[in-house]
Amino acid sequence: MFTGIIEDIGTVKTLQSDRKSMKITVISKKMVEDVKLGNSIAVNGVCLTVISFNDQELTMDVMPETVKATNLQQLAIGDPVNLERAMSANGRFGGHFVSGHVDGVGKVVRKRPLANAVYIDIELSKELTSFCIPKGSITIDGTSLTIFQVEKNGVTVSLIPHTYKETILGMKKIGDLVNVETDLVGKYILHQLKYGQEPPAITKDFLAQNGF
Repeated sequence: MFTGIIEDIGTVKTLQSDRKSMKITVISKKMVEDVKLGNSIAVNGVCLTVISFNDQELTMDVMPETVKATNLQQLAIGDPVNLERAMSANGRFGGHFVSGHVDGVGKVVRKRPLANAVYIDIELSKELTSFCIPKGSITIDGTSLTIFQVEKNGVTVSLIPHTYKETILGMKKIGDLVNVETDLVGKYILHQLKYGQEPPAITKDFLAQNGF
C-alpha cells in the first residue's frame, strides 16, 4: 500500500525489454537506504518488486500485463521517474489509499498556470472517468492529487508549487501519457452496488422478523 506522496525522483539507468516484459534499473540513493529484496516500490505509480540492488540503484521486473497497461513501456534510459516506498506501519498517511495497481493511462491535453498553481487537464477513457468525482482523489504517475473538475472525457487536477517541483508532473508536456489509478474506496463501492446482493424486499413479514 502507498499514499501517493512522492519520496524521490529517480533516473532510469537501464532497460531490458522483450516487447512483453521488462526489467528496469533506477538510480535513487534514497530508495536504497533501507531496501530489502522483495520490497515494493511504486515507479510512476506502478507497484514493482525489487529483485536486486546496491548502494545507489535498484532493479525491478515488470510483467507483461503491467507493460501493456501502463506508460512504463515508453520509458527511455535517462528518464526521470516518480518513486515511493510502500507505506510503513508507523508512518504518516499524507495522501490517500494507493494500491499501485494502475487502472489505465491518460493523456495530458492542457496545462495552464493560475496564481501559484498549475492546472492540468488529463484525457481519460469513459470507464476511468466514471470513477472520478469533483474533490475526489486520483493518482497520476504515482502522485496523490485532488480532482477539481470532471468532464465526460477527463479530469482537471491542480498542482501546488511543491508538487510541481518535487514530482515529474511538472515536466510533463502536452500529449504525454500518464499512469492513472482512480480512488480505491470508490471502486469498491461501485463494484458492490453493481454486483452485490439485491437488498431484501420490505414486506410485513420482513419488518416483523426484524422487530418492527
